[in-house]
Amino acid sequence: MAAKTARECALAAIERCRRDGAWSEAALDGILTSAGLDGRDCALATAICSSVLQNTALCDFYISKFCTTRPEKFEPKILDILRMAVCQIVFMDKIPAHAAVSEAVSMAKRHNRRAAPLVNAVLRRISENRASLPEVPGRGTPEYLATRYSHPLWLCRTLCDERGYSFAEAFLAADNAPPPTVAQTNTLRITPHELYEKWRAEGIDAVSDVLPGSFRIRARGGLRRLGSFREGLFYIQDCAARLAVEKASPGPGMRVLDACSAPGGKSFAAAMAMGGAGSILACDIHEKKLKRIAEGAERLGISSMISTRAMDARQPDPALACEFDLTIADVPCSGIGVIRKKPDIRFKSEQELERLPGIQLDIVRALAQTVRPGGRLLYSTCTVLRRENEGVAEAFLTERPEFECEHMQTLFPNTDGTDGFFICVMRKKS
Repeated sequence: MAAKTARECALAAIERCRRDGAWSEAALDGILTSAGLDGRDCALATAICSSVLQNTALCDFYISKFCTTRPEKFEPKILDILRMAVCQIVFMDKIPAHAAVSEAVSMAKRHNRRAAPLVNAVLRRISENRASLPEVPGRGTPEYLATRYSHPLWLCRTLCDERGYSFAEAFLAADNAPPPTVAQTNTLRITPHELYEKWRAEGIDAVSDVLPGSFRIRARGGLRRLGSFREGLFYIQDCAARLAVEKASPGPGMRVLDACSAPGGKSFAAAMAMGGAGSILACDIHEKKLKRIAEGAERLGISSMISTRAMDARQPDPALACEFDLTIADVPCSGIGVIRKKPDIRFKSEQELERLPGIQLDIVRALAQTVRPGGRLLYSTCTVLRRENEGVAEAFLTERPEFECEHMQTLFPNTDGTDGFFICVMRKKS
């Protein structure tokens, strides 16, 4: 069997996402590993796949303007091929348009020869008009935003209602921008300046991010190859997640419960803030995820203070009652704040997400019993929807007057330069 090209790998991943509901990152990783492509082709396949997921509705709009057949009438795989080519022509200026058209036609021929002439005609027209493509109608409406930025209409309406149209548009545009890779210094082993100098020696581009000791980095060839990574001198975590932990004020000698811990970033941030002194119990409902936490703690040199166990945060062990100075409840959520990293999230249905606030409130209620008098409960999410954030926090605080809010904040990629994130620190009265 002939080796797969970058575009064929991207097509296979897109098809798996569309047909099976697979997560694009996992699907693409498996396909690229099997194909054995070099780094350059892997990057091309990843870029094409991401661009299609980020621009599906806008691609379909352009296709509909240069073809009498509605996009939904196309055979699904042919529509995938068309979307891939449109992304290359419109959004990826380093790829010659004629190459994108030619490759798409060849792929169409291999799949359905009769569709190839139509694919060729539509793409050539789009290519010829790439400098003057038709404007999406309805500017100033959620419908415009849904097409222009390829987000679900329900989300665009919700953001407009909660934050206003201009803010919603800026947020959606930020969702479609390339996500940064943010690294946090392991301050138990190295200073930020020393880490920066070590990266320079390793050929890593790094610039300071929004918190002291945090950096946006670019590493060609991946992070795991770096000596600084193997030595545990840094870990990957967005500044929003680290800030959430720091707002809860973990300190030396404290006992901390990280109840929904995987992949472990907040436990690691707490360990740094505690100066390596104290204990952290990192839990997750999925036992297989605990290995990753333990491996990260070992690499960072903090395994002596972090223990792991499987636990459903809605049913914590009664023996943990009033045992912790800080309990972290980073609950399952819609993930709307991290769409720029996980573009697939935009395809979740509103109905699928409606049950989340109830689950979130159940988790906070259950974990409240683990906080000792005078201790703190951190409620956090990686979404920006009020119903999952302020709605849940305020409902809990109304039910449980023994807790008082010390800090409540929502972060946004378009205003704060971080993931979209919600932070609520609540103190249990003595």
